[in-house]
Formats: sequence, C-alpha cells, structure tokens
Amino acid sequence: MANDAVAVGHEIPPWTMDFVDPARMRTMAAILRDPYTVHWDRAGNERLGFPGRVINQGPLNVSYIANMLIAWAGPDCLRRLTLAFARPVLDGDSVTARGLVTAVDTTDGEHLATCDVWLARADERVVHGNAMVRLPRVPGM
Repeated sequence: MANDAVAVGHEIPPWTMDFVDPARMRTMAAILRDPYTVHWDRAGNERLGFPGRVINQGPLNVSYIANMLIAWAGPDCLRRLTLAFARPVLDGDSVTARGLVTAVDTTDGEHLATCDVWLARADERVVHGNAMVRLPRVPGM
C-alpha cells in the first residue's frame, strides 16, 4: 500500500472469521484462566437468553479487528486501539472486521491514519471503536 493511496474515506479491506469456533473459546478460557462459564456452559447460558450457545471472549473479538489492521498496514502498525463491546459474539457466528480512515496525519516522520473500526455480524455492529495505525513507509519519503 502506498501512503498517498490512503486518504480520508478510504475503506480498509475487511477481514472475516467465517465460523466462531467454540473449541477455541474453551482453549482461550483455559489459557486466560477465565472461570466465567458463559464461554463454555451452553445450558447455563439459557438464563441469559442464549440457549445452546456460548459467548466468545473479548480478546478474541479484539484480535479479529487487529488482524484486519495488520493485514492492511503491516505487523507493527498498531499505535492505539480503543474498543467498546455492544453485543456478544456467539459460537457459530460469522463476523467481519471493517474500518474506515477518518484522518491522515504526518507527525514526527510517521504517516498515521486514524480509523473508525468495527466488528459486524451481518449488519449489526457488535464491537466498535477507533484505531491509530502507522502506515508503511514509502521508499524515498
């Protein structure tokens, strides 16, 4: 990606998780030592209005947005990522991370893009926020 190709209104290429895998949730719960049963107890989630479903961990949802930004601007691009969780992501969901550049600035020799970012299940934004991304350097600039 060339820096001059990024301007306000630029759409970041989307990143999709076709199937939110409950096995990954259980593994993440073990890694995080997360005792919260919503991530693995299908029967217990019935009283929360999610019968037969489990809820994805927040860090996994964040990773989908981070994956989108890294795929777009490179592995060391993230300068800031601030997110709010509006709705739970459930096992079996298909979610897509999307983003839109809202500002571009050159500060201290870095080319930075401020972006609105979100994670959507169909047309519903389940996670939303903003990011500051360092754009790759263009040779000779």
